[in-house]
Amino acid sequence: MAELTGSKALFEALKAEGVKHIFGIPGGAIIPVYDALYDEHEIRHILTRHEQGAAHAADGYARALGKQGVCMTTSGPGATNLTTGILNAYMDSSPVVAISGQVPTQALGADAFQEADMLSVMLPITKHNFIIHRIEELPSVVRLAFKVAMTGRPGPIHIDLPKNVQAAKADLKIPAQIKYEKPIKFEPDAGQVRKAVDMLTKAEQPVIFSGGGIVWSGASNELIELAELLNAPVTTSLLGKGTIPEDHPLALGMLGMHGRMAANTAVTESDMLLAVGVRFSDRSTGDVHYFAPKAKIIHIDIDPVEIGKNVRVDLPVVGDAKRSLTAIIKELRSRAKRGRASGWLERVKKLRKEFAPRMDYDEVPIKPQRAIKEIQGVLDENAIIVTEVGQCQMWAAHFYVVRKSRHFISSGGLGTMGFGFPASMGVKVARPECDVVNIAGDGSFLMNSQELATVVENEINVVSCIFNNRYLGMVKQWQDMFFEKRRSATSLGKVPDFAKLAEAYGAWGDRAAKPSEVAPKLREALRCGKPAVLDIPIDPDEHVLPMVPAGGRIDQMLT
Repeated sequence: MAELTGSKALFEALKAEGVKHIFGIPGGAIIPVYDALYDEHEIRHILTRHEQGAAHAADGYARALGKQGVCMTTSGPGATNLTTGILNAYMDSSPVVAISGQVPTQALGADAFQEADMLSVMLPITKHNFIIHRIEELPSVVRLAFKVAMTGRPGPIHIDLPKNVQAAKADLKIPAQIKYEKPIKFEPDAGQVRKAVDMLTKAEQPVIFSGGGIVWSGASNELIELAELLNAPVTTSLLGKGTIPEDHPLALGMLGMHGRMAANTAVTESDMLLAVGVRFSDRSTGDVHYFAPKAKIIHIDIDPVEIGKNVRVDLPVVGDAKRSLTAIIKELRSRAKRGRASGWLERVKKLRKEFAPRMDYDEVPIKPQRAIKEIQGVLDENAIIVTEVGQCQMWAAHFYVVRKSRHFISSGGLGTMGFGFPASMGVKVARPECDVVNIAGDGSFLMNSQELATVVENEINVVSCIFNNRYLGMVKQWQDMFFEKRRSATSLGKVPDFAKLAEAYGAWGDRAAKPSEVAPKLREALRCGKPAVLDIPIDPDEHVLPMVPAGGRIDQMLT
């Protein structure tokens, strides 16, 4: 036991949870915490230039490391500015712990300066949230927050910390002893596993659908082993990219609206779909009445709420992805079963060949497919790709071949423009040994371009490749395809010279105007020893194709 202020106790509790980095911005209601930070040498605080940037950076950090990311800010507008990033983390099951200052407890409800009821604001967009009324609660709340964030399906947690609690003193024991007994089913039911194996061994045309749950469970090796045992091709969701190396013979690429035609066709023709750690979002399934119409569906997920929510399920298996796949593999091996005859594999091989994407365009302005090809040629399998949102995101998801889990990081459920750049700095802080490249659109990059100051000041050497078409490209694409080319409020008109913008902040900047310039200039950006921006003007009329119209069938893609 030691007498500590609430602010000092917060840092001691964070260190007890292994926290090394915090992204944040101070303000009046959290000054005591930042005063304690002045004497703190074990935790590195990274001052972002916007609270949304802090939340996205913590999110990228969490996804890259597979552990909690932390962001911190003041009350009122500081805390509300976190909400977009926290909702993004909630939709994508990312364990961000957000700490906000709050007015003193005696002022709560009085409309004090910069007061906001963050408990209510955060309630629907977090896995759990707390307000600490007494300093004695602080150690146990912090420990519980970190525990809840990572137990079962990961998710964000919010802690509201009133200013008087920050300044109070008490004898505290850190780490606190807590009792947390949430009924989460990690081990799959043995009977359901046997039924799953029965169904899988009888299937003639099985497909495995892999999602973000495979990433968080660390089950990529089990996924690959099962696919090879069954001779079953694997398609992924956006957040499942990299769970199987995308150059593996059984890899079909991403499924859905902007997925690969080979993946969509295989799922449509399949007689068995084993879905693991996915939530069957509308962007993956299209019209659910025509999704995998011939297939029996087995759905494995740690969150029982997701099973049967969006699509019919023939066999639910509630449990952790890694433990569930391990149990299925063990049962398969005990039966000495092997993959089926080669007819289905030949069909899959034909689909992969028939629908292989073309990327070798030589035109100017640069085609985005070619830009992705040039970026891919420079980076090795250890590089981590982060994306902004929009056309740039879907080109990266469709064309970039990812070989490792946690090496493709993108905003899935919320589709948050402005996510990629601050997320990439969180990724680089978490994984400094990796090249980190943010594939950006001009519109999305501009939403948090002020974080150039953050990466320069903190020597966070990320590279942003900006696919510059001077449009809000995905909205323009929908206007072109579905609204008679009535381009309303999507032209960005004047955009900055991105190379000069980077240089104004002290970063490296350049422009690749021809396809042959992309690779050498990206290599220079990676070697320059500072954050970098590579402006790549692309064809403004290029669409992300193939595409399933909203609410359409995934086997009827527009090409």
